[in-house]
Amino acid sequence: MDIAQQTKHDKSRPTAPPRPLIARPTAADWAYAVLILLAAFVALQRFSAFMDIYEHGILAGSAVGLIAFGWFWKAWRRFFPLAGGIALLAIYAYHGDLARGQTAFWLKYMLSSQSSIMWMCTLFFIATGSYWFGLLTRSHTAMAIASGLTWSAATIGLAGMFTRWYESYLLGSDIGHIPVSNLYEVFILFCLITALMYLYYEARYGVRQLGAFVLLVISAAVGFIIWYSFDRQAHEIQPLIPALQSWWMKIHVPANFIGYGAFSMAAMLGVAELMVKRGWLVNKLPPAEVLDEIMYRAITVGFLFFTIATILGAMWAADAWGGYWSWDPKETWALIVWLNYAAWLHVRLVKGWRGKPLAWWAVVGLFVTSFAFLGVNMFLSGLHSYGGL
Repeated sequence: MDIAQQTKHDKSRPTAPPRPLIARPTAADWAYAVLILLAAFVALQRFSAFMDIYEHGILAGSAVGLIAFGWFWKAWRRFFPLAGGIALLAIYAYHGDLARGQTAFWLKYMLSSQSSIMWMCTLFFIATGSYWFGLLTRSHTAMAIASGLTWSAATIGLAGMFTRWYESYLLGSDIGHIPVSNLYEVFILFCLITALMYLYYEARYGVRQLGAFVLLVISAAVGFIIWYSFDRQAHEIQPLIPALQSWWMKIHVPANFIGYGAFSMAAMLGVAELMVKRGWLVNKLPPAEVLDEIMYRAITVGFLFFTIATILGAMWAADAWGGYWSWDPKETWALIVWLNYAAWLHVRLVKGWRGKPLAWWAVVGLFVTSFAFLGVNMFLSGLHSYGGL
């Protein structure tokens, strides 16, 4: 049953009680939890001497968060261990020698971080075309293949990020760092977060048709990654600049990009809703009300994490520069983004706005967010001027 039929049926049946955020754990849930705890224990045993008290806290919090998320979203229980397993294969293939990445066949063409990222890019491009083919031809098979390709791209991409983290330490213990430190790395993070968020809503609402729109913004980011890699050699691992040598980066940047990914997804849903309102693809896309609801949920999640990221950023600034806020261009534009989506949520929840105005607002919000993310680095200078092109 597709989403439109489901909506009609839901109107004629009693409202079901809300399901709990996390259902009663199953045997598979507990097995997944044991796996995550085991991995955290091994990491603690091997790297505890190189970690401060804050990083110990991040490790513990990450383990708890991964377990809770796997219990909440069952697909994560397969996705995350698979990505980790692929990364472990790459780590084993290196045998502690980074030079093997250029000589060992599987590393050179499949498992090294750069090879994995290029495979991710290829799969995202193919998935985008498959989603559009499936949408225009109403082929459920094509859209199922596209969904599988998106999962595959996210899996190999996350494995590549894990491998890149390991490769940075092979260059030297003083060079090693979590791979969220420059535009190349955070664009990969953006692709992964946006894709995974879309895949969750795709399964939750049965709306594979929307992959044709959401994958467009991911493909745009993929285009940037490819250009940045080959034109600027950005895939080469560089030591962290002093401003980024902090454990704050491990929590601030991922939280920020959950916000960016959610806002970007909402913008593409806004485009789809506007097309439905104009009568375009109206028989191929879910009803406007469904698009509006998913857009609202995405912005809610994005706003929550962007708020957390902004607070963490202020705390990092106080730790690094002695003040929580300095009206640096990056900080100012982060505030503009926050106010933009705070206002969006206000008019929807308090004023009852729906439909085209909010869809247009979400689309315009993508340009505001893009400038805050990328434009500030390109055109403005300030304390955050370390991520330019």
